Amino acid sequence: METLARYLIIGGVVLILIGGGVYLASKFGIPLGRLPGDIRIEGENGSFYFPVTSSILVSVILSIVLNIISHLSKK
Repeated sequence: METLARYLIIGGVVLILIGGGVYLASKFGIPLGRLPGDIRIEGENGSFYFPVTSSILVSVILSIVLNIISHLSKK
C-alpha cells in the first residue's frame, strides 16, 4: 500500500508541475495549442483540431525534465 501511495503522490506532484508550466507558458506569451504546425480545420458542420507541434514541444520538454530527474535520483 505504501508503494501505491508514493506513486499517487509523485503523480500529483508531476501534474502540479505540468499545470505550473502551462500557466507560466501562458504568462510569457507562448501560445501552446496555437503554434505553427498545429492542424485546425473549420467547416460549416464542425471543426477538427490536432495540436501536432504543441504535442511535440511538450513531449520534448517532459523527456528532458524526466531524464534530469532520473539522473539525479541515481546519485
